[in-house]
Amino acid sequence: MKTPSTLLVLFVFLLCGTAHISAQNRTKEYNNIGWFAYTGTFRLNDKLGVHTEYQWRRDDYIEHWQQGLLRLGLNYNFLPEVQVRVGYAWAETYPYGETPLNGMGKDFTEHRIYEMLTLQDRIGRVNLSHRFMLEQRWVGRYSDAALEKEDEFPFLNRARYMLRLQIPLKGTTVQDKTPYVVLYDEVFIGFGKNVGENIFDQNRLGVLFGYRFNKHFQMEGGYLNQVVQLGREIDNKNAFQYNNGFIVSTIVNLDLRKSNNENN
Repeated sequence: MKTPSTLLVLFVFLLCGTAHISAQNRTKEYNNIGWFAYTGTFRLNDKLGVHTEYQWRRDDYIEHWQQGLLRLGLNYNFLPEVQVRVGYAWAETYPYGETPLNGMGKDFTEHRIYEMLTLQDRIGRVNLSHRFMLEQRWVGRYSDAALEKEDEFPFLNRARYMLRLQIPLKGTTVQDKTPYVVLYDEVFIGFGKNVGENIFDQNRLGVLFGYRFNKHFQMEGGYLNQVVQLGREIDNKNAFQYNNGFIVSTIVNLDLRKSNNENN
């Protein structure tokens, strides 16, 4: 699937999506973050697989909670380069930073259903991944500051697009015992009835170093930049967080197909 002519369009899309953050009428907050992630994929047969994921997200690099995220999904591979996934995600977000995401300064729970399409491409030594995701979100909210638990879960929609480039540092492809680098950018756009102020929801940029130990296990780590727009105004201004830090990911891939197990 050779699509080099589309790359410029996609990069322009990302730039347009993030250009909103340069608006003058805004407040700024800066935080230091550290994210730790586990991703596990279990191949059941030629078409189906199970996705498991947990992310332990911290503020002040590692000292305080930012968010915990659990994501589960069912994969279906139409082709080696085309995969769809449907699943469920649970998130608990904490009141980190000077201006918490929740207006009452409380932690809140979020439930999501999501649908995802991933397209794989290759240009020379560069592996490209285009990930499109839709999320249906029920985000916890407090109607009264005296409450200890959320009593409302308004419904929100969000669309996401991520472009990821993976380049081997040895050889022409990422194989066993191969170091590589990763560049990715993901833009989040809110839409629908309860979108609030943040039609531009957030953007994430990562520059990572990875190592594939074997076909079952690899690790990645490096720089992460997260720009978040709050869903409400502060002093009649759009409120933005600029979060910078690191991310470390552990990636597990297990093939449970009987034919493969019998051959090994």
